[in-house]
Amino acid sequence: MTALTIGALAQRMQCQTETIRFYEREGLLPAPARSGGNYRLYGKPHLERLAFIRRCRSLDMTLDEIRVLLQLRDKPADNCAQVSGVLDEHIQHVADRIADLRTLQGQLRDLRKLCLSAEADGCGILKELARGAGDTRAAVSTRHVRGSHAHRAGR
Repeated sequence: MTALTIGALAQRMQCQTETIRFYEREGLLPAPARSGGNYRLYGKPHLERLAFIRRCRSLDMTLDEIRVLLQLRDKPADNCAQVSGVLDEHIQHVADRIADLRTLQGQLRDLRKLCLSAEADGCGILKELARGAGDTRAAVSTRHVRGSHAHRAGR
């Protein structure tokens, strides 16, 4: 494989160049060699590592989880139990989020049932939201992931 520029690597991996730079800054991707013109030059190890990182991100793993998995991947003689441990923790995190989302879904459905008026000034949803605005206990969870409602195609 010939060396790839950051643009070629991004195109091949179907991601943004800024994503690659971000993973470099985070220490997930090693710094590439530089050309005489100071262009980044990526090789097969970068391509494989970026594919691994992107697969982990598609499974909603955090950068810290990926960092641990990469460290373990870089030491193939080590015991695989730590890899399983990282995945077990992630599975539990996903299960907790699913439970939180089910609770949230129930609350939203209950709230939706309050809309009995055709006009906003009589809307039970708006009244209930205003009534609970000062009650921070009404929040389902502090684990709500910012940006989790982003359009899927944009991810």
